[in-house]
Amino acid sequence: MVLSFRLLAALSLLQVLIFASSLGAEKTDSQFLLFPNATSGERHSPEYCAMYDICGERSDGKVLNCPYGTPAVKPDEFLSAKIQSLCPMISGNVCCTEAQFDTLRAQVQQAIPFLVGCPACLRNFLNLFCELSCSPNQSLFINVTSIAKGNCSSTVDAIDFYVSDAFGEGLYDSCKDVKFGTMNTRAIQFIGAGARNFKEWFAFIGQQADLGMPGSPYAINFKSRPESSGMELMNVSIYSCGDTSLGCSCGDCPSSPACSDYEPPSPQQKDTCSISLGSVKVKCIEFSLAILYIVLVSAFFGWGLFHRTRERRRIPASNMKPLLNFEDEKLTTLKVHEMVPQETNVQLSAVQGYMSSFYRRYGTWVAKNPSLVLCMSLAVVLILCLGLIRFKVETRPEKLWVGPGSRAAEEKNFFDSHLAPFYRIEQLILATMPDIKSGKSSSIVSDDNIQLLFEIQKKVDGLRANYSGSMVSLTDICLKPMGQDCATQSVLQYFKMDPENYYGYGGVQHVEYCFQHYTSADTCMSAFKAPLDPSTALGGFSGNNYTEASAFIVTYPVNNAIGGAGNENGKAVAWEKAFVQLVKDELLSMVQSRNLTLSFSSESSIEEELKRESTADVITISISYLVMFAYISITLGDVSRLSSFYVSSKVLLGLSGVIVVMLSVLGSVGFFSAIGVKSTLIIMEVIPFLVLAVGVDNMCILVHAVKRQSLDLPLEGRISNALVEVGPSITLASLSEVLAFAVGSFIPMPACRVFSMFAALAVLLDFLLQVTAFVALIVFDFMRAEDNRIDCFPCIKIPSSSVESDEGINQRKKGLLAWYMQEVHAPILGIWGVKIFVIAAFFAFTLASIALCTRIEPGLEQQIVLPRDSYLQGYFNNVSEYLRIGPPLYFVVKDYNYSSDSRHTNQLCSINQCDSNSLLNEISRASLVPESSYIAKPAASWLDDFLVWMSPEAFGCCRKFVNGSYCPPDDQPPCCSPDEGYCDLGGVCKDCTTCFRHSDLNSGRPSTEQFREKLPWFLNALPSADCAKGGHGAYTSSVDLNGYESSVIQASEFRTYHTPLNKQVDYVNSMRAAREFSSRVSDALKIQIFPYSVFYMFFEQYLDIWRTALINIAIALGAVFIVCLVITSSVWSSAIILLVLAMIIVDLMGVMACLDIQLNAVSVVNLIMSIGIAVEFCVHISHAFSVSQGDRNQRAKLALGTMGASVFSGITLTKLVGVIVLCFSKSEIFVVYYFQMYLALVLIGFLHGLVFLPVILSMIGPPSMHVPVKQQEDEPSSSALLG
Repeated sequence: MVLSFRLLAALSLLQVLIFASSLGAEKTDSQFLLFPNATSGERHSPEYCAMYDICGERSDGKVLNCPYGTPAVKPDEFLSAKIQSLCPMISGNVCCTEAQFDTLRAQVQQAIPFLVGCPACLRNFLNLFCELSCSPNQSLFINVTSIAKGNCSSTVDAIDFYVSDAFGEGLYDSCKDVKFGTMNTRAIQFIGAGARNFKEWFAFIGQQADLGMPGSPYAINFKSRPESSGMELMNVSIYSCGDTSLGCSCGDCPSSPACSDYEPPSPQQKDTCSISLGSVKVKCIEFSLAILYIVLVSAFFGWGLFHRTRERRRIPASNMKPLLNFEDEKLTTLKVHEMVPQETNVQLSAVQGYMSSFYRRYGTWVAKNPSLVLCMSLAVVLILCLGLIRFKVETRPEKLWVGPGSRAAEEKNFFDSHLAPFYRIEQLILATMPDIKSGKSSSIVSDDNIQLLFEIQKKVDGLRANYSGSMVSLTDICLKPMGQDCATQSVLQYFKMDPENYYGYGGVQHVEYCFQHYTSADTCMSAFKAPLDPSTALGGFSGNNYTEASAFIVTYPVNNAIGGAGNENGKAVAWEKAFVQLVKDELLSMVQSRNLTLSFSSESSIEEELKRESTADVITISISYLVMFAYISITLGDVSRLSSFYVSSKVLLGLSGVIVVMLSVLGSVGFFSAIGVKSTLIIMEVIPFLVLAVGVDNMCILVHAVKRQSLDLPLEGRISNALVEVGPSITLASLSEVLAFAVGSFIPMPACRVFSMFAALAVLLDFLLQVTAFVALIVFDFMRAEDNRIDCFPCIKIPSSSVESDEGINQRKKGLLAWYMQEVHAPILGIWGVKIFVIAAFFAFTLASIALCTRIEPGLEQQIVLPRDSYLQGYFNNVSEYLRIGPPLYFVVKDYNYSSDSRHTNQLCSINQCDSNSLLNEISRASLVPESSYIAKPAASWLDDFLVWMSPEAFGCCRKFVNGSYCPPDDQPPCCSPDEGYCDLGGVCKDCTTCFRHSDLNSGRPSTEQFREKLPWFLNALPSADCAKGGHGAYTSSVDLNGYESSVIQASEFRTYHTPLNKQVDYVNSMRAAREFSSRVSDALKIQIFPYSVFYMFFEQYLDIWRTALINIAIALGAVFIVCLVITSSVWSSAIILLVLAMIIVDLMGVMACLDIQLNAVSVVNLIMSIGIAVEFCVHISHAFSVSQGDRNQRAKLALGTMGASVFSGITLTKLVGVIVLCFSKSEIFVVYYFQMYLALVLIGFLHGLVFLPVILSMIGPPSMHVPVKQQEDEPSSSALLG
């Protein structure tokens, strides 16, 4: 996925420094070749040459040395000066002619830009070839072992070069760490084919190249032991890169003494605190929680035993009179009515008293004016729905998951506006099928598969997309860093993207050759004139074993416009849609027929798949609504007798309730649409279900409360009393839910923030409609039933004789569930041993969940957001499996002051004379510990390359004509004619000179004016064989030249790569590491530096997701506590509710850890909303407990007998029915975050609300609201109870 666009040429630089042999010559081997008129002593003696002058050249232009021994020659003064400028170690006589030296100089100029950053390495490197070519003692360490005879002359065909191991090791050690930043790697990869020691390096240099191929024209056998008398080892002085006089940087020479204080950071160690218990290791937190659990349970058990013994001694058995007889159904009914707040014996808080008074008057008024209430409430909602005219859906990922004020968003905008937006990515991944038995995949590098790749490429090249009447092809939109060729990343680049080159280059063998020589072989150079790293085009291999690759990765980089707008992006999107359709229609079948797999993606794929997701779950959501509607209808109605079912059923009332929920959702969406807030697909699919699940509870509780009232009262009295009975708890639950949902609006992620806002208003509207419109609908429905009219067909009335009349249609009898709660559930929970077990089990679950919470990882897998049948599912899986290179990482520097008075240049660069703790040296140092820094390579530095490009040593780079204008290298037009295939060194560029002499620079650094003048030259300079440091292509968009004339560059970037990132936690940790690194370096250098990568914008939220989650959960819990405290005026009761809610949330997080559900904005919003939903499991039981009489055990039993059935059927089952349907959703995000999490919430809430809460109330519950008064001997009348 990651690209490197850099033009490099003639990368086998060392091999072409050797002078060559004639074409078509015959070879004659000789261990000791004797020359005419020479003795063996003269052959191998000081001041004697082994080969002198040029005797011919090959057809590929490489010159060939003469194999004749001759005494060293004294050069003229001009030649001597030229030799001294390049080879200061050689003075006096020499063994090379001026033509030989000019050839040497022309060749080494290609290598100098790679090594000039480390003078010690460059000096050693030049000494090796100066001694080989011009040393006056050449015959002492060079022996010609083979010659080639031509028609006119003989030429050297092979030599032995005797070099001491000390020199070889010194040369390698001084050069092995020198960076070649342009390709984010080490120079040894290019000048030594990645040699791991000097012997491998010498073996690479000594290979004899075929015709037309780069390399040495004759074989060089490097040896460390002379095999003939008179010969000795070449062992000139070696320079250490740590020599401070030569000034190698720490990035090029980490072993330098000047860098000893800057050791690479040690890998970060994770907190592995553990305690050994025998052979078992236990984490510290788990051990601590286990100890805490034992202490708490022991203390609780001791307290309970002591308290129970004391109560038994204090209260005589004769005085114990049960206040609740479960065998007396009449008394049970009485106690149910006693739950209604009464002025005679219940002391209410001020808020509860006001609410009771309000609901009493309001209920009477609604019952008398249902039509007016219904019309007014519906009118308000319909007015809000008018905002739907401005309804819009946001599907752009960057607008859904990234807050506009986020640091990452601001940094992205800065990067895009000052440098260049990151290119668009279109990608294909072809992979072999794994073997059924071994599970291993075979290599994909075969003749048939490469031919298939050519066929695929032909179809992609021929693809045309219609955009506004014009046809768009890949070449119209692709990224072209150099020339007119697309920078496609594919193994086909080793054939210049031309199938006709396949067999001419050697087929599969050529590909395998290029895997190892992609930086050095000219035939391996891509069509866009840059080396192609096999890591970017292959996947599924280990180390550098590219031939084992099981996947081809084809990447098409496409130009991107700032902000995603503009004509250019419109063309790209049109082509991307056609590209995806081409793959589906044609390419998939082509690949699958070859027993291969194909996954694919385009830049716009995620957005398009998110749009498709909007319709993916319509059926699932619809079924969920129908199931809940059917359940509501059955639950609200009475089915005691089949003969009265058509009158007692509540289908029409249930349908009306569902419509009320829909209106509340539409009203919420309409309001926010009116004020310009865009909706999201999650809002449209989840909020209706969520509000329905929440709203159904109140519907059931309201209807059941009305049914519990005595039929002796008029309908107005029953409605009024029902609202007085359940109104406060409904209000408490609804306000808690609204506040909990509203807290989610503090989440920085826009999608979740908007979701929380919409949900909070929808729940609020739903509550208001329930206590207005739905209560009015209840009145109408009860009037219908009492008038013996058929449900759903109220115009049809049946005779009263056909309907039961003994207890009334709407008088609810005690059902099986209510019987279970009273006769089984409550008594079991009243057993002292059961209480201890419940407390121990629930606290164990909570403490275990705390331990499990540490295993929850931050992130949100992209696959989860997409439909299950999306083609991107396989693509993302393959990306994790096959890619071996990480995303690009840019370190952006703001306001770089390049003036001579500023130290910024040396604080940033990494060549000689740069600061040891410079930015680029620190990056190079961090790349040595990729497991903690997540930085894979040294950075590509435009500044280093620019300084090298200007250096007088790089005499082939920065050049000028006599008139002062820019002069390109000799192998570029106008100096060289590409059409004629040769370069005339005596042409228009013969008078070009280097831009600067050493005396023109200040300690090797340009002046402010020189920097300002030459920077545009560098950025426009084309790289080539004579100067690989040209900045065009590699650094075209790396520097913002706007306003740079003021000596300050507003923005520039230094590119490197992250290590391969496979998991969400890897992305999060890599971003955190990069930010910590840049912050540390910025503080040290006093320069503004920030890291940027394309994925940062989407992962920034996870850096402090735990902090965000805990703060918002705490705020939500605090809000619920305050609401409970205000309404109940009981700190005791509010604290118990807070404890239960906290346990529910902790337990839910424990379940998340077990199900591998990640912590992200979606799950955080769910956790916050779970607090509001969980309130319903608690407040009704708690309220019933507070208004009951008796001791704690009796009040707990009474609360369960009264509200337990309603909580189970009206809250637990309604949510359970709706949630289960979501498991059939096509969207993984529904299954994971809305099915699994809400199912866990319902089960955990049910257990805590109907098991743990009654037990804890029976033990430490708040006192009753009843004030001790004179006990009445007679049973109070119903009218008195109803106040």
